[in-house]
Amino acid sequence: MDIVIENLKKNFGEKCAVNIPNYTIHSGDLLGLVGNNGAGKSTLFRLIMDLIKADEGTVRMVGNFQEQQVDIDVKTTEDWKEWTGSFIDEGFLIDYLTPDEYFAFVAKICGVSQDALEAHLALYERFMNGEVLGQKKLIRNLSAVNKQKVGIIAAMIQQPKVLILDEPFNFLDPSSQSAIKHILQQYNKETGATILISSHNLNHTTDICPRIALLENGVIIRDIMNENNSAEKELEEYFEIKD
Repeated sequence: MDIVIENLKKNFGEKCAVNIPNYTIHSGDLLGLVGNNGAGKSTLFRLIMDLIKADEGTVRMVGNFQEQQVDIDVKTTEDWKEWTGSFIDEGFLIDYLTPDEYFAFVAKICGVSQDALEAHLALYERFMNGEVLGQKKLIRNLSAVNKQKVGIIAAMIQQPKVLILDEPFNFLDPSSQSAIKHILQQYNKETGATILISSHNLNHTTDICPRIALLENGVIIRDIMNENNSAEKELEEYFEIKD
């Protein structure tokens, strides 16, 4: 599924949060969004998902869904939610449920059967490390690490054609970071899903993303193709990272 951005603008008072004249995230892209705090990464994700209203412009999802060609402006219909999964922060979670209850709820509203849900969760047993399922603990009482895991796993329950994750490596220990890298790369390879992630960690981004968008003051100033971590040096020079 392509994500087509045209003349997209969002201001908060006098501050320009997003100003993108024209940008297309192509079907099957695994795109990393990088930039300093306040660059507009989270705002752009929220505009793509119609969580906040743009001042100008459009975000469209264009492609094939269930053997039908679609071209949808996200602000005019909610049809795009059928093929989109996302996790931005713990505000997406229903924290008075246990993880087991939350996964069952997400599966139900997405039309995913119990058998399919169990098969999905089985794929993430190692990632959950025995600390998420069957613990009879409310999400609000989980550690930040496990809340992050619940959000990521839930975002993928319906096997979305578009997956959006804001800072998916936050809070995770090195083993879990390595696991989520493998999960995202494998999912992208096997399904051809369009995946968007943001991260403050350049190494994580260059490790898994063949394409990287660099934001500054709401503007995509560089669109970098990243082959065999070729973007790492360019990004380090931009952010003036010293050995």
